[in-house]
Amino acid sequence: MTHEICPECNQNSYEYGWCKPCNSKHFQNDFNNWTSGNDKIDKLIQDSQLNANYNFKVIEWIPYARFEDVKQIGKGGFGTIHYARWIDGYIGEWDIENQQWKRYSKEVALKTFDNFVNFNDVLNEMEIHLKTWSVDTPSIRFYGITQDPETHSYMMVLEYAAECNQNSYEYGWCKPCNSKHFQNDFNNWTSGNDKIDKLIQDSQLNANYNFKVIEWIPYARFEDVKQIGKGGFGTIHYARWIDGYIGEWDIENQQWKRYSKEVALKTFDNFVNFNDVLNEMEIHLKTWSVNTPSIRFYGITQDPETHSYMMVLEYAAGGNLREYLKINFNNINWKQKLDNLYELSSRLMDIHKLDIVHQDFHPGNILSSNFKIGIMISDFGLSKLIGTNPNNPEKKNIFGVLPYIAPEVLSGDEEYTKASDVYSFGIIAYEIVTGFPPYPDIPHDKDLAMKICNGLRPKIPFHTPKLITRMIMRCWDARVSYRPTFKELYDELYKYYIDYVNYLYGEKNKDSEIVIQIKKTEEFSANQESTNTTTTTPLNYKTHPQAIYTSRLLNYSNLPKPKNEENFERDLEELTKSTSALSIVASKLHVPDF
Repeated sequence: MTHEICPECNQNSYEYGWCKPCNSKHFQNDFNNWTSGNDKIDKLIQDSQLNANYNFKVIEWIPYARFEDVKQIGKGGFGTIHYARWIDGYIGEWDIENQQWKRYSKEVALKTFDNFVNFNDVLNEMEIHLKTWSVDTPSIRFYGITQDPETHSYMMVLEYAAECNQNSYEYGWCKPCNSKHFQNDFNNWTSGNDKIDKLIQDSQLNANYNFKVIEWIPYARFEDVKQIGKGGFGTIHYARWIDGYIGEWDIENQQWKRYSKEVALKTFDNFVNFNDVLNEMEIHLKTWSVNTPSIRFYGITQDPETHSYMMVLEYAAGGNLREYLKINFNNINWKQKLDNLYELSSRLMDIHKLDIVHQDFHPGNILSSNFKIGIMISDFGLSKLIGTNPNNPEKKNIFGVLPYIAPEVLSGDEEYTKASDVYSFGIIAYEIVTGFPPYPDIPHDKDLAMKICNGLRPKIPFHTPKLITRMIMRCWDARVSYRPTFKELYDELYKYYIDYVNYLYGEKNKDSEIVIQIKKTEEFSANQESTNTTTTTPLNYKTHPQAIYTSRLLNYSNLPKPKNEENFERDLEELTKSTSALSIVASKLHVPDF
């Protein structure tokens, strides 16, 4: 999860749109303005408000008068369920301008405890319900507690699972109900291909939330279609989807609520066989999760002229990382660089947890609507599940963008592994730090491939923070087993990011090693700018006509066995020693705040 700066306190404490230190104060300031009339319930509510890390872990005392249209809808052995419309709605986030909670009106279920033996059983259910809700394992939301004014019975205020009233409602999605809605529609559409039909139907029957659903979309439902890009494996078109993606089921109108959306249509040009198309689709579905978003996959359509199948994907208005760096690099500060680096490492860490290797990781496949807010990984055309198709000779072909391919893959010594993705990340990290693509001034040919196998790497500017230089060099090591994992990279980069942000916004960690090094880098850059009288920007570089930054077939033969350049290992060892020594000095100078 990306940590952001709270707009209220300027601390690095903002997660899921929630600042725990600020919001606990807002709740505490209101404690004297309400009571349930029961000390244990008051304590349960107050504890939830003081300790909540996000809004869905908050419960509150809700006067019964704030409900309308109350009607009984069910009765079981332990309680009676009423439907109600909550006038105010649940707490979302703090409105700084108006100094009050932003709320979202909501249909709710009121649960009365009829036959419990004692009050402790009531409290027990409430406490368990609070504990069980998490982002990864959502249950029915618990909004708060109220009291029936006639019977004086306490009631839990719960999320209303409107259609079936079962405990099956997650992220506004009821899997049992929605799978039936999809199934009822199966006879009304077909892609014309049994494998694609099965992929779509399986996604619809098994989806736990709307963003795991794909659908068949007639091409006529798109307008303003225009080509916006072409890569080694596909052509990308922009389009406006008239109907838009599926949100939730509209019970009243018995149809899907949809949200119109700009989309990208991806055609597969150069895949050898149809199984490669299916492979990308399946992996794209696997990689999307709440915590690890990639570009969203909405569905599949077919070009009526070429009859090629097309993936319907989320449109990233901000373009790809390479385009973004070329235009905006001079305005990118070190906070954003560290943010992008640790977020990228987090994305790849989670993809590797699924035992998926990307295999074509380069800036053209890193997209965003706004690079200052978040980034997403795309293009899983070469990705594979580890251990699949070990005897498939086609997998020995080397595809990709030459400067980002690990030397052991280029030489044919090894197939793509997780460590190969780490090497690619190291090249991308160099590009984020310097703004320059690797080897822009020379042909990307067999000669370059030979030099990479012999240890050639991009030249990292000497004024780059040593910790960052060391991290990049570790990723580039020709000794595959010496490269870090993405878990190690994430832990390291996240620490740098937190240390630096805390320094920026709170003058904490000013003796942190990464803070000291970045300050020196910024001083050097400022001096360079003051002595440079030209208007040339640092990214005013020329690209050789044979420097190719799109994926292609690269079957070079007789390449040397990968090795590091003569001084690489010595330089890396010296960097490691010097940064370790600085860490010891810094730790003696600074006692971290907890």
